[in-house]
Amino acid sequence: MNKTLLQKLSTWTILLTMVVIILGAYTRLTDAGLGCPDWPGCYGFIKVPMTESRIAQAEMAFPERPLEPFKAWNEMIHRYFAGTLGLMIAAIFFISWFGKLRAPRLLPSVLAVLVIFQAALGAWTVTLSLLPIVVMAHLMGGFTLLCLLGLYWLQLRPELLQGMEPQLQKLKPLAILTTIVVALQIALGGWTAANYAALACLELPVCEPGWASRLALGEAFSLHLGYDDYEFGVMSQDARQTIHAFHRIGAGITLLITGLFSWLLWQQAKTALMKKLALALAAILLLQFVLGVLNIVLHLPLLNAVAHNFVGANLLLCMVVILYQLRHRTREQET
Repeated sequence: MNKTLLQKLSTWTILLTMVVIILGAYTRLTDAGLGCPDWPGCYGFIKVPMTESRIAQAEMAFPERPLEPFKAWNEMIHRYFAGTLGLMIAAIFFISWFGKLRAPRLLPSVLAVLVIFQAALGAWTVTLSLLPIVVMAHLMGGFTLLCLLGLYWLQLRPELLQGMEPQLQKLKPLAILTTIVVALQIALGGWTAANYAALACLELPVCEPGWASRLALGEAFSLHLGYDDYEFGVMSQDARQTIHAFHRIGAGITLLITGLFSWLLWQQAKTALMKKLALALAAILLLQFVLGVLNIVLHLPLLNAVAHNFVGANLLLCMVVILYQLRHRTREQET
């Protein structure tokens, strides 16, 4: 019974994590990261103040940031869902450790620690006024949660790992490299968004003419500590263009390396599962590239930008699942 419960709980937790990632992107892209200037409540309340007396009380407490209900609700809805996700991961942790079933315990423990740290990052995002390194780390933490939950979901279903494909052994180094490249590109995308550089370049393929002569590497990749408020960014236009250009170049590198890996995996895989994973990776990669181009051509439409964030999370998840499958299947042959 515990196993069935954990299997269902892991599925729902993955789905909720995806919702939280979408809501987080929506919150960030609607400039609602400081919709509530305190944490974990909103202007000192557990929900967005709505009555005249509470609004007056809220604006008296935070005169530098007048209440904007739309932004405040975006932020609080994200927090409500994130809090529920934390409770579900806590449930997985306690059932894994104290239930009667001998379930995997390492990943639930890591997930519990990570979700606590993720909550801290969420608080620091507000208290440090959208400090870019914290915003980027918060995004990467959410993606990491999704990937680890995906691995835990697989651990609870060992029947999906049956079969050996020793010929895929030689693809493991490329799989590791591809996963690292995808993760770095996502981090670079997070750095682009956190520094409000998504619209710094509006021309294809890289940036406006002369971009290479205007590179500001030192400023672009500095932490810029010490500012009171980072909302809407503190970097110069040249620094933002530098970040954006590097993200586009990274997108090209990611497209080539990940595309090569998915093609080699499809060519060499024998089982239907691995071939489907190769095709899924290629499809997600292509969709992510198209969404990235549309962000530029259409000047960052909200739904497209949210989708770009969400598909990026699934691209990393797909690579992590493939890497786990390769490791399991080739290790079986070695033993």
